[in-house]
Amino acid sequence: MNTLSIKIDPDLERALVLASEREHVSKSELMRRALASYLNQRAAVTSAPSALDLAGDLAGCFSGGPADLSSNPRHLEDFGRQ
Repeated sequence: MNTLSIKIDPDLERALVLASEREHVSKSELMRRALASYLNQRAAVTSAPSALDLAGDLAGCFSGGPADLSSNPRHLEDFGRQ
């Protein structure tokens, strides 16, 4: 197993010690679990489908309308007014 050294502030150290005692595991084991959990969550977030994946069949399906709809402020003059 590889070794990794980190610097943490005293409050985090106290919380780590208390958590490791409560879980009856070493600080190293607790940190391994926490890191694995964090990395698994990040992998799940990055593998979630994008908006384009979910609605890709709708992208570009509208025909007609002004070509400058997204860039011309004239089209937004009365936006939000009733």
